Amino acid sequence: MCFKRCGFLQADTSSLMPSELSYTGGGGSSAMHSPYPPEGKKEQLKQQKREYKDEKKRIEQELMGALRDPTVVVSADWLKLRGTLRKWTRHYCVLKPGLLMIYKTNKTHKHGQWVGTVLLNTCKLIERPSKKDGFCFKLFHPLDQSIWATRGPMGESHGAVTINLLPTTYLICRAAGDQAGRTWMDGLEISLRCSGLLTQTMHELESAKKQASAHQKDSDSIDGEDGNISEGEAEKHFVEIDELDEHVSENGEASDAGENGDNAQESPWTQSEPEQFGQLGEGAQTEDVGEENKSLVWTLLKQVRPGMDLSKVVLPTFILEPRSFLEKLADYYYHADLLTEAANEEDPLQRMIKVTKFYLSGFYKKPKGLKKPYNPILGETFRCSWHHPDGSTTYYIAEQISHHPPISTIFITNKKAGFNVAGTILAKSKYYGNSLSAMMLGNLRLTLLKRGETYSVSLPYANCKGIMIGTLTMELGGPVTIECDRTAYSTTLDFQLKPFLGGSMNKVKGEIKYGSQTMAEIEGHWDGTMKIQEKGSSKEILWQPTQEIIAKRLPRYEIPYEELGEWESRKLWNKVSEAIAKEDQYEATNQKTVLEEDQRRRAKSGVPHKTKYFKKNPVKDVYDYIYADYRPWDSHNDVRQIEHDYEIRTISKVRPKNLRIKNNSLSSQDKQKHLSQDGQTEDSSDESIDRSTKRKETKGQLNIDPEVAKQIQENLERMEIAMTRLSAKIEQIGDERFKPSQLLLYVAIFSIMQALLFSMFFR
Repeated sequence: MCFKRCGFLQADTSSLMPSELSYTGGGGSSAMHSPYPPEGKKEQLKQQKREYKDEKKRIEQELMGALRDPTVVVSADWLKLRGTLRKWTRHYCVLKPGLLMIYKTNKTHKHGQWVGTVLLNTCKLIERPSKKDGFCFKLFHPLDQSIWATRGPMGESHGAVTINLLPTTYLICRAAGDQAGRTWMDGLEISLRCSGLLTQTMHELESAKKQASAHQKDSDSIDGEDGNISEGEAEKHFVEIDELDEHVSENGEASDAGENGDNAQESPWTQSEPEQFGQLGEGAQTEDVGEENKSLVWTLLKQVRPGMDLSKVVLPTFILEPRSFLEKLADYYYHADLLTEAANEEDPLQRMIKVTKFYLSGFYKKPKGLKKPYNPILGETFRCSWHHPDGSTTYYIAEQISHHPPISTIFITNKKAGFNVAGTILAKSKYYGNSLSAMMLGNLRLTLLKRGETYSVSLPYANCKGIMIGTLTMELGGPVTIECDRTAYSTTLDFQLKPFLGGSMNKVKGEIKYGSQTMAEIEGHWDGTMKIQEKGSSKEILWQPTQEIIAKRLPRYEIPYEELGEWESRKLWNKVSEAIAKEDQYEATNQKTVLEEDQRRRAKSGVPHKTKYFKKNPVKDVYDYIYADYRPWDSHNDVRQIEHDYEIRTISKVRPKNLRIKNNSLSSQDKQKHLSQDGQTEDSSDESIDRSTKRKETKGQLNIDPEVAKQIQENLERMEIAMTRLSAKIEQIGDERFKPSQLLLYVAIFSIMQALLFSMFFR
C-alpha cells in the first residue's frame, strides 16, 4: 500500500512488457529465459559497469569543481552564528547555488578553515525576531533532520574544531544590520531558486536520455536482437546518448573533435628589439640630477608633503622610462624556463628551492639610469610572449583595471611547461622628504599545474633617496614571502637597504622553512650571486647572472605596431616615447597631458569602467583572467597553446567532457569562442582526461518542452532582477569591524573560557 501510494509499484510494472509479467507452466526450458546472460553479454555487462563508474566519478569531479570554483558565488561576507550553547560566533559565510559554506576566517582556500556546509534544498528560510542589534534569520529542516553535508569542498570528512558547536537541524544567523540582513535573505532566495532550477533542468536532461535510450532499444529489437533486458543493459544510455549526439553532429552540428588547430586563428608575433641593460652593480642605481632639471624637481617638491601618496602627482617626463608599468612587470619572466624544472621536480623541498631561484632571477635587469615607467592609463593593455627551447610558448597578458587606486592585473601561462601565474597589484608611492618609496601591494599566485600547488608570492618595495640632499640612489627593500598552499614549505627573503655607515647595497638574506624548522639559508645580492646552504650541506650557488646566463634569456616576441589596438601600451604611449627619445621634454609633457586629461574626462563622465579580460573574484580581493585554463597539460590530447586578441586557448585533438565552458560576454559579436574556466586544478587528472579522449565529443541539441523553456526563462529573469538588487545593496554595505573595546572584551571572555576548559581537563 505504501509503495503504491509513493508511485514505485506503478513505475516498476508499467515499464515491463506483458510477456515478462506472465508465467508459462510446464517446466520446459524454452518456456522461460535463462536468468544468466550469455558469455558475450557478460563482457558487455562488465564494460557497461566500468563506464557507469567512470561516468559517476566524472560527475562527482564536476560537482566538486563547482564547489571549489571561486567564481560561482552569490554572496560572501561575515555573519554571526548561534551555537548550541546559545552563544554567538563570527564566521565567514560563502553562499553558492544550493549551498551555504561556513569557514572560520576569510582564507577559504587554506586547509583547516572549513567548518560546515548547509544543504539549502533541505531547508526553509524564515526571518527571526531578535533582541540584539542586527538582522536575524533562521535556516531549518521542517522534519528536524540534519541540514549539513557530510563532506567539505576539499574532501574533508569533518569540519574545523570550534568551541561553540553549531546545531544539527537548524542554523540561526545574524547580520550586522537590517540592510545587510535583507541582502542575505535576497541572496538565499536566489540560491534556493538556482537549486530548484538546476534540479528541474537535470530532470529534463534525464528524461531526454531515457527517451533516447528507449528509442535505441526499440531499433535493436526490430533488428532481431534478443529483447531480454538485463540489469547491465539499463545503463546503456551512456553509450547511446553518445551515438545520438554523433548522429546529430553528422547532420549539421559542429563537432569539437575535429578541432586540431590547423584552422585556428593566431596573433602575428614578431621578435622584439634587443634589450637595453643598465650596468650591473651599484653604478646603475645612482644618478646626479642635471642642472637643467633641478628647477623641475623643486617645482615638484612644492606639490608634495612628507607622508603624501604620489599617485595623483604629475611627474616630470625627464624621470620617465619610455615604457609602461605593464610592460615593466614582464621583465620578471625572461627566465620562465626555470619554472619547468620546478614543475618536474618530485621533492617538495627542491621545488620550493627552484621556485625561489626563479623569483630571484627577475631582478638583475636595470634600466639606464634611475627611471620610472609610465603610470598605465585606465583600460590600457599589454601582451607579449617568450619562446622556450622545448617548443612551448609563455604568454603574458596585462590590463590596467583601475586608476585611483592604480591597480594592474597580469596573467602568465605556459601549460606545456606546467605553470600559470596570476596577480593583482596595487601600486602605491609615498614621499618622505629626502626619499620616496614605491610599493607593489598584492600577491602573485604561481600554480604548478601538474602538482596542483599554488605558491603565494609577495613583492619588495623600491626606495629612492637623495632627492633633496645627496646622490639619487634606488634600492629594493622589505620582507618577501613565498608560501605553498599544499605543503608546509615557505621561503622568507629580506631585501636590505644599505645602512648609513658601511655595508653594501642590494643585500638579501632569507631562509626556507618546513613549518617552523629551517631547512636552508639564503644570502647574497639580488643583482649578483645568491648562495644557498641546505641543512647538513655546504654552501653552493643558487643564482648568478653571468654573461652566459644572460645570453640564455628567452627571446621575447610582440605584436607588430600596425596590428596593435588603440589601447595597447606601445601605441597608446607612442608619441610620448618618441618625444623622450628626441629629448624633447616639452612635447613629451604635452602628449602625456593629453592622455591624462582624457582619462580624467572619462572618470568625471560617471560611466563606470568595464574591464576587458579580467573580472573581479567575489571571494578574494583579486581579479581573474576570464580565459584562464588550469587543467594540466595532456601530452596525448593537447596540441599547443595559441593567443588571438588577448584570448589564450589550448588546441586539443578532442575536448574533454569535464572542460567547463565560459563565454566571453565582453568581446565583440564575431568573437563567440568557448574556453575553459579556472578551478579544475585539483579535480582534473591525467586519467580522467585520457579516458575522455577515447570517446567522441560532439555538441547535441536538446529539445525542451516550450512550457518548460518558458518557465526557465521566467526564473532567469527573476534571478537577474534579484541579482541586480542584491548587487546594489552590497555596494552600500561597509565591512563590519570590531571596536577596540569589543575586541578586548572578546579576548577576556575567551581567556576565561580557556582557563575553565583546561581546569576541567586536568581534573
